[in-house]
Amino acid sequence: MSDPIKHECGLAVVRLRQPVRYFQEKYGNPLYGIHKLRLLMQKMRNRGQDGAGLATIKLHPEPGQRYISRRRSVSPDYLKDLFAGVYGHFTDLSPDQMADTDWLYHAKPYTGELLLGHLRYGTHGDNSIETCHPFLRQNNWMTRNLVLAGNFNMTNVDELFQQLIELGQYPKERSDTVTVMEKIGHFLDDEVQRLYTWFKPDGYDNRQINDLIIEHLDIQRLLRRATRKFDGGYAIAGLLGHGDAFVIRDPSGIRPAFYYEDEEIAVAASERPAIQTAMNAHFDQVRELRPGHALILRRNGQVEEVPFTDPRPAAACSFERIYFSRGTDREIYQERRRLGEYLAGRVLERVNHDLENTVFSFVPNTAEVAFFGFIRGIEQQEALRKSKDILSLGATPDPDHLQRILSRCARVEKLVVKDEKLRTFISADQARGELVSHVYDVTYGIIRDGIDTVVLLDDSIVRGTTLQDSLIAIVARLRPGKIIIVSSAPQIRYPDCYGIDMSKMGEFVAFRALIRLLHRDGREHLLQDAYERCKASESLPLSEMQNEVRSLYDHYSVDDLSDEIARLVTPAGLDIPVEVIYQTLEDLHQACPKTTGDWYFSGRYPTPGGNRVVNRAFINFMEKRNVRAY
Repeated sequence: MSDPIKHECGLAVVRLRQPVRYFQEKYGNPLYGIHKLRLLMQKMRNRGQDGAGLATIKLHPEPGQRYISRRRSVSPDYLKDLFAGVYGHFTDLSPDQMADTDWLYHAKPYTGELLLGHLRYGTHGDNSIETCHPFLRQNNWMTRNLVLAGNFNMTNVDELFQQLIELGQYPKERSDTVTVMEKIGHFLDDEVQRLYTWFKPDGYDNRQINDLIIEHLDIQRLLRRATRKFDGGYAIAGLLGHGDAFVIRDPSGIRPAFYYEDEEIAVAASERPAIQTAMNAHFDQVRELRPGHALILRRNGQVEEVPFTDPRPAAACSFERIYFSRGTDREIYQERRRLGEYLAGRVLERVNHDLENTVFSFVPNTAEVAFFGFIRGIEQQEALRKSKDILSLGATPDPDHLQRILSRCARVEKLVVKDEKLRTFISADQARGELVSHVYDVTYGIIRDGIDTVVLLDDSIVRGTTLQDSLIAIVARLRPGKIIIVSSAPQIRYPDCYGIDMSKMGEFVAFRALIRLLHRDGREHLLQDAYERCKASESLPLSEMQNEVRSLYDHYSVDDLSDEIARLVTPAGLDIPVEVIYQTLEDLHQACPKTTGDWYFSGRYPTPGGNRVVNRAFINFMEKRNVRAY
């Protein structure tokens, strides 16, 4: 994705199912849990660039002993800084002290059996240490302590916030993380109090009741009650002070979550390859947490996957497959190759199958796997053309003619490279813009002036600003006869509200192209009509809201919009033709059959809150308000 956008956070949970001394005796490593958590987080560092945090809980503390430890970092090298602070507690210990696991457990932090890690990719707000997960809700009752982290956005934070007020709470801030934590925390308090009230008349003392609460606390019931009004995409993990833990996934499966367990350990994470690497596990040993289900890790070591909410139609985020998740996942790698392969036919038609005068490349590096599939598709189609051409030569073909047919192949080159970012803070505005345009550079001497067509594959085109401000102008220095930009994702037409930082409609190049076409054709009244429908919908119950913007796109074909996008991203004064080709929705779903969430392309939102967000985003655009829609 040449247009930078902020997206999904990363989540990692580790539950040691054996005591710390077990790992010291078997692996010579009393910090086994911390090492596994670090590896999980390191392998998901693509999911966070704004900070990281972790927390640990000891299951068998003595009264007065610190049993919850937390550390967070927002430094530029946040993972290194995070774990340096953790390991700093152990660097001065002698070998004998490190081998004394009972002493370590009671004397040192971060030696607990329950661990939670989070990588933050903030979609909005500041990047201070206070916004970094995990969050703590503290209480002197072990059972009422809650440590929470997640990869989520809620479309109805205002309603959830208001419910907290109606419950008598006074939340300290309005963020979705605090609101979700307090919502779960309220029902945790309620469940604990319910059990206390149940057991108290039977004559148990308070310490005995505490043990009974730990034994009988119904995490599934707690989660069902707490999440009843959640509307959004989420994978959320929580640790309870007494040692229970959970990971929940939204009922549409929008956000990803996977887990693994054996007799020694149970782990959960946002990406399957991270678990495979950390645990040396086979693909089939890592399970996907089902939508609307909770992975519950009990204090006694029991692990179970249970439903906590009513299911919805599956709508896993397709951007995970196109771009966000690491391509080392077997399924994602294959899907990205197919996304590229399915584009080959349309691109070959556009260049009239002229491989001799066409050079194929890609940008950025995340598009590399799709590019492999793209070239494979070109080679497959060219093989069919070669067969037909050879058969047409007859029984005794001319050797030179035959050799020319056999030698036809795609010209594949590394044309665009990303340079180190230049520091621009001391430059004047005009100079700063010029420096930003040099983020990319090109390989000179490969393209023939005015002859060769350059085909550049990108994994998606969101705003188009990088194309317009940098990429196309830089590629144009090679003086090709034509530039064709190809996107392995369809046109992004609508805002996201489930985790990706795409909430302002005016920023989407596809939407800007639509607006230009409507003005060109004297159809501005359609914008006003849609605006009035959006305003009217605000008084409707959430369940009755519809996407009032979709009908605007019905007036133009995908190709109409692509042609207008090409004009939008062409730098002023450039005399080289620029064309844009997008993936189709049909081919997207064929390439990624398990991933049906396509709302940013199709406008089909998986939750009612999505329709409200798109309507609000359009209202903001029409009223010229540069604010988020949720």
